[in-house]
Amino acid sequence: MFSAIKAVFERDPAAKNIFEVLLTYPGIHALFFHRIAHFLFVLKIPLLPRIISHISRFLTGIEIHPGAVIGKGFFIDHGMGVVIGETTEIHDNVTMFQGVVLGGTGSEQGKRHPTIRNNVMLSAGSIVLGGIEIGENSKIGAGSVVVKPVPPNCTVVGVPGRIIKQEGRRIKQKLLDHSNLPDPLAEKLERLAREIDLIEKHMECWKKENLKNNQ
Repeated sequence: MFSAIKAVFERDPAAKNIFEVLLTYPGIHALFFHRIAHFLFVLKIPLLPRIISHISRFLTGIEIHPGAVIGKGFFIDHGMGVVIGETTEIHDNVTMFQGVVLGGTGSEQGKRHPTIRNNVMLSAGSIVLGGIEIGENSKIGAGSVVVKPVPPNCTVVGVPGRIIKQEGRRIKQKLLDHSNLPDPLAEKLERLAREIDLIEKHMECWKKENLKNNQ
């Protein structure tokens, strides 16, 4: 817990003193409950770990399954709405903001939640799904949805998440030209007009051929 308290002072400029952190930071409270629940979970004690987890969620708004493995220096800023699944692995010095979800896709067995490597930052509202790995020193942008592994030292944004920066270099993306967006209705009308024009040409040829035969 000492490393978690130290992380608060290192990463949150609003933290004023130790008493404020201990009494008013829900991320610290949730982590404290999780350490107890996880210890009991490892001992295979039934029900009690889940009860502790449930109480923690009620008090803090942060849901951490007792089976999740969390390393040192973990910091949840604000924290409301955070969900961390059973087989999640969070390594050292990870920072997480409110609304982050580390969940499963519903189609996996065994290791079905993400592995978050050292020094990763998960911004507000970001979602990481499945047994994928987020490489160390990577940043997941606010509101991003990540369903594929992310290499180390990357910045990911968007839905679905895409890498826009790797090893400090910006990744070129194909940009959508908003001034020249496709219009499906116009395309269908244009195709219909071409077909009508073709039919009219065939009808004109048929009339000429029919008139020629009658002469």
